[in-house]
Amino acid sequence: MNTLDFSPLFRTAIGFDRLARQLENARNLGDAQSYPPYNIEKTGEDTYVLTMAVAGFGPKDIDVVARENVLTVAGRAPQAEEGRSFLYRGIAGRAFERRFVLADHIVVEGATLENGLLQLALKRVVPEALKPRQIPVQAGRPQAQITANEQGSQAQAA
Repeated sequence: MNTLDFSPLFRTAIGFDRLARQLENARNLGDAQSYPPYNIEKTGEDTYVLTMAVAGFGPKDIDVVARENVLTVAGRAPQAEEGRSFLYRGIAGRAFERRFVLADHIVVEGATLENGLLQLALKRVVPEALKPRQIPVQAGRPQAQITANEQGSQAQAA
């Protein structure tokens, strides 16, 4: 089965078109490329590390951009040195571009390049307004209801 039919979802749910688009994009990107190899590691409850093997690339050869829930890592091929002659070239030095879809509230905290491994620290940062909050339960009537009832009593008395 090569296609997914989301029409039953659209009949009963509103606002899930973005999710369907992300699933379709992820399915299409899965077969696209395999270079450079990478790992995604969950290091904590809300922290992740993306590690990419980028041998032969320096910090100036790599661009990391996070925009609208998409993380793009691109590498420009390093310039070949004059006068070098290879009998066999097994280390890929070609340009690349990898895209990763980020969940809501995932931010890139930093990037390091060491020993040919590019590591990106990612963290979920949920805004305070979206975090669940505990509502204290008090005995008696809510203040808004008391105010409305008192106004009604005062109007009848007048």
